[in-house]
Amino acid sequence: MHPEVQAFFDRATSTASYLVSDPATKTAAIIDPVLDYEPKSARLSTASADQILTAVRDRGLDLKYVLETHAHADHLSAADYIRKQTGSRIAIGARIVEVQKTFIPVFEADDVADNGQAFDHLLNEGDELQLGEIAIGVLHTPGHTPADVTYLIGDAAFVGDTLFMPDYGTARADFPGGDARLLYRSIRKVLGLPPRTRLFVGHDYLPAGRETFRWESTVAEQREQNIHMREGVTEEAFVAMREARDATLAAPTLILPSLQVNIRAGALPEASKSGRVFLKIPITQRDEPKS
Repeated sequence: MHPEVQAFFDRATSTASYLVSDPATKTAAIIDPVLDYEPKSARLSTASADQILTAVRDRGLDLKYVLETHAHADHLSAADYIRKQTGSRIAIGARIVEVQKTFIPVFEADDVADNGQAFDHLLNEGDELQLGEIAIGVLHTPGHTPADVTYLIGDAAFVGDTLFMPDYGTARADFPGGDARLLYRSIRKVLGLPPRTRLFVGHDYLPAGRETFRWESTVAEQREQNIHMREGVTEEAFVAMREARDATLAAPTLILPSLQVNIRAGALPEASKSGRVFLKIPITQRDEPKS
């Protein structure tokens, strides 16, 4: 099966979102849609999501699902907005409940149940959803976060933040619940798919020497060329590299607004009595030096 894949790239967050459809039935799913958020003004926009929805309408597609590869820390999800606009269902890996349990206390998000009920489908390894005549398969691929999944749709795999383009490498594994060793094993699972499998990544960051954004490769290309995970790289070597690299990385710019929205499946927190909506910024105070 060869689904049609249309990519939408958000330069502000370097995020690739996808509109995937079954050519025979025109049944469709959206993967990892972006809710635009400008942090300096705290202004929200649905322009990116609306661009995808326009494509859905123009192509006469029947949108069934919004598929989240994980709870993103670098952009806000438009999943709830799309669900409200279309009646589509939101799916995510079942271990999102662990992510919720970690971050509900951080943001005092008392309106969020830590059982995943903000989402419509909680998926485990081996589960399937039907996209017309094409099955959506699920691989549990933790390491970046505990809840990461890869969606297998025909000859295409959507890996989220687990794997990037071969000249950029792999995702960080230092978020709560992340684990470089698990990430290595998850990537090996993905690279065990047939060599011609099309791989679609969740982000592209231009490395030195490349001027054009890309988001599609193949299993064969990743095995041969990935700078972190090419054939012959051992688990110990990968873990040492990944942990050393992660120790140098700053937190994503949008991590605080993103997580408190994304554990709600892209919904905003409940409005205050005045009708206004607020996102919280927990303050970390440095310990005062002892005299």
